[in-house]
Amino acid sequence: MNPLDGITVVSLEQAVAAPFATRQLADLGARVIKVERPGPGDFARGYDETVKGMSSHFVWLNRSKESIALDLKSPQGQEAITTLAREADVFIQNLAPGAAERLGLGAETLRAANPRLVHVSISGYGPGGPYTTKKAYDLLVQCEAGLVSITGTPDEPSKVGISVADIAAGMYAYTGILTALFQRERTGEGATLEVSMLEALAEWMGFPLNFATYGGTPPPRSGAKHAAIAPYGPFHCGDGEQVFLGIQNEREWATFCDQVLGNADLATDPRFERNSLRVDNGAELTAEIEAAFASQTAEQAAARLEEVGIANALLRDLASLAAHPQLEARDRWVDYDSPVGKLRALIPPATLQGATPVMGPIPTVGEHTDAILAELGLAPAAGGTP
Repeated sequence: MNPLDGITVVSLEQAVAAPFATRQLADLGARVIKVERPGPGDFARGYDETVKGMSSHFVWLNRSKESIALDLKSPQGQEAITTLAREADVFIQNLAPGAAERLGLGAETLRAANPRLVHVSISGYGPGGPYTTKKAYDLLVQCEAGLVSITGTPDEPSKVGISVADIAAGMYAYTGILTALFQRERTGEGATLEVSMLEALAEWMGFPLNFATYGGTPPPRSGAKHAAIAPYGPFHCGDGEQVFLGIQNEREWATFCDQVLGNADLATDPRFERNSLRVDNGAELTAEIEAAFASQTAEQAAARLEEVGIANALLRDLASLAAHPQLEARDRWVDYDSPVGKLRALIPPATLQGATPVMGPIPTVGEHTDAILAELGLAPAAGGTP
């Protein structure tokens, strides 16, 4: 048995944020009915063709779901989706602001017909305020949330390499839904949730926001280094490769100086005797560390750091991640079905003991339309999809 067996989710979803939330619900056993446009479906299906002809984003976000293709502007499509919503436990949508309400799918309307419904809306900036109708793509929200301003090198800001604003919103939608379902068990009532990408990502900006608000200046862009902790980041070794390490306290700093750098006196050097001074004197600190690493390969340096208990890592590319020995040792990879054959994916990080993640196939556009309509006692429109 899975934790969300018996829960039905109807998702009028596209792109990343809502599909990320619902895929996690599906992996926990919820029945997720993905509502798509007839024809092309979710536009994320067309982002690229790198996974045996399928989109890498879509493959990541849409396993374990059923797809129903509906023209929501037609009477038949409207009847189908309102019937689905009346019987659902969760309704989630991330259409353009106001679109769900114009289609009669807003929280007030759907929860009047189904008081136990958990209604979730994901948007870029949230309802109300001057940005309500502003288009919100991940990069743009990263900019508005200040993330790009602190990411990159001193010479050039950079966005984060994954869709972090979408992922943040999707995670808060996912956890909000679980919270609302738990509350419903106590009260019998559903809930209305609103999650904005800006607010989700702004929450994750807590450290730099506090740093800038109370310190007077933002944390500097520091590449792979840490703006407020040192040593923390990459250091070149004698083979031209880098080892990454992190020192979190003065005890570790003393150990590092004595047992890795071979210079115990460095721990009390006036330039480096506490973290804030090490940050201020970062160039000199780096020179000291890289001088000690000059006679070692990155792997040798990492082995020594590991031996004395200093946190460390080697820089892996994505091929190395796919072959990571820890993931292999913990048997975290499984194969699952798709329209292009078997694919490989990681088991969800949070797996309850005794439950098996669903990891079902990826649907084609409208693959389950006829079956779902028949289940609802509805028939497709003559000649095609309703």
